[in-house]
Amino acid sequence: MRISVISVAAMGLMASVAFAEEVLPTAVSFNDDGAVEQSLSGTPGDAANGRKIVGDKKQGNCVACHQVSDLADVPFQGEIGPMLDGAGERWSEAELRGIVANAKIMFEDSMMPSFYKTEGFIRPGNAYTGKAADDTFGPLLSAQQIEDVVAYLVTLKE
Repeated sequence: MRISVISVAAMGLMASVAFAEEVLPTAVSFNDDGAVEQSLSGTPGDAANGRKIVGDKKQGNCVACHQVSDLADVPFQGEIGPMLDGAGERWSEAELRGIVANAKIMFEDSMMPSFYKTEGFIRPGNAYTGKAADDTFGPLLSAQQIEDVVAYLVTLKE
């Protein structure tokens, strides 16, 4: 009897994980300090993919403003934002998720783009077409990409 109760509980947990839904950019719940406790995608992040996103100038492009010793092979790293070495010790996973999703919640005067936001700002145009921006654009990074970047940043210890 005990085994069947445990089995049923385990199956329920697996089902809830399998059907975890993505949190929409407009539904992200920030704590008072700007942290986001809940996974945005419902799926654990992939640190290896997060490393690629951080260094990829066509995706996250974090290195445009930040330096990361682990990405020494990526040229032209910026100095506007703090060095990301040790980010996994300075901030918790929830804090990192909040910073990447929308740094302005935690750091009001931050110049960092809000990577998981679709409202409350003005975009200058629709991708170099000369036409005004419309409402069809999404966030700069997907929920899973945010989770991947956070998984990578957590690994950066000094």
